[in-house]
Amino acid sequence: MSLTNSEKSIIVSSWDKVSSQAEAIGTETLERLFHVYPWTRTYFPHVPVHRGSEQVRVLGAKLAAAVDNAVKNMDDLDGALSTLRDTLPYVLRVDPQNFRLLSNCLLVTLATYLSRDFTAESHLAWEKFLRRVSIILTEE
Repeated sequence: MSLTNSEKSIIVSSWDKVSSQAEAIGTETLERLFHVYPWTRTYFPHVPVHRGSEQVRVLGAKLAAAVDNAVKNMDDLDGALSTLRDTLPYVLRVDPQNFRLLSNCLLVTLATYLSRDFTAESHLAWEKFLRRVSIILTEE
């Protein structure tokens, strides 16, 4: 499942529009994840996951950096995500399967920030891109 040049262009273009707000997008995505899927909080027992938490903001910045890295390295996602793929289950003890839930939350957040620029085509491109990321992160 590879992305077409058109889909890659849509993802890069839309990310460019919101990347200056990347930390806020990452933070809001995590806040949404913890609210909609409360059992995901168990992976962060040391982090107060309430809205406005400094620790959630820090994690949101890391999430945004990971998305930025993936967007910038779409042609080598396997290589770009290899460290994260190993870190999630073995170091952080996070079930990478939860990335699919996180992807859903990221899509909603992107739709909010991009507003009218989040067209059906961009939704499909981001969904396909995030599905590919999820597959890579869940490979053993």
